[in-house]
Amino acid sequence: MRTCLSLFLGFFLCSVAFAQSVGLSGNQFDYVVVSGDYLIRIGARFGVSAKVIARENHLDYGALLFPGKRLHLDNRHIVPEGMADGILINLPQRMLFFFRGGKLQNAYPVGLGKPSWPTPEGAFSVVDREENKAWIVPKSIQEEMLREGKAVLTKVPPGPDDPLGKYWMGISISGYGIHGTIAPASIYHFQSHGCIRMHPDDIAAFYGKVSIGTRVDIIYRPLLIAVEGNGRIFLESHPDIYRKGSDYQKAAHELAGAAGSRVDWRLAEKVIEMQDGVARDVTLGKK
Repeated sequence: MRTCLSLFLGFFLCSVAFAQSVGLSGNQFDYVVVSGDYLIRIGARFGVSAKVIARENHLDYGALLFPGKRLHLDNRHIVPEGMADGILINLPQRMLFFFRGGKLQNAYPVGLGKPSWPTPEGAFSVVDREENKAWIVPKSIQEEMLREGKAVLTKVPPGPDDPLGKYWMGISISGYGIHGTIAPASIYHFQSHGCIRMHPDDIAAFYGKVSIGTRVDIIYRPLLIAVEGNGRIFLESHPDIYRKGSDYQKAAHELAGAAGSRVDWRLAEKVIEMQDGVARDVTLGKK
């Protein structure tokens, strides 16, 4: 069976890394549609693909939503690894995890860099905190504006047009930071020029918890497994958005070794193939 899974991984995935996690965030719950809602907006708010919401609620992807409609959402995510204190961002997941005293305090969906302008990996720290920061447009983005025939801006003052939103936390790589956004529907997508976008409500609640010097680890883990204390086994798979490249045979071996005979391998293969970004229970014989 391990050989079969290895072949499956090699066929369906290209360029993933594997990690065994420390637990889950998120939940399964019902959401009541409010005026102005649409699937992308709901998915961005809760950290789940709009296509997944549509599929699991038997809706067309472009369906109109009417206030009062009840949707079932599942935004469970595997926490890739633990840390004593600080921020952990897993790029393929589009999730930010905040730890304090070795325990997960919060988990937030984020928007990240588009494939042509990826968010960098590495170990960083928060070096700047600022409210209502003006956006000084980098030369590289000015050049992009020019190529695309847009008005070339050099500076955007704080306010409704400032893409940084109300809060900015710069990290120790020049030009990059964690900030709010004036486009909340872009959260949980890869649309930025490398910065980490948070929903305005999330960063308003999070900003006060972060201080200068807070550690920020940015990692790349498209495939994750969680073995819960109750014996349940969860698997989460994401597309390799930045095409990193990795050893799939090793990933399959580690997956098999971590969970052994308790994995429903047929279900695991389906989860890996779908790459829908939700932590799925792949426990053998689950009820």
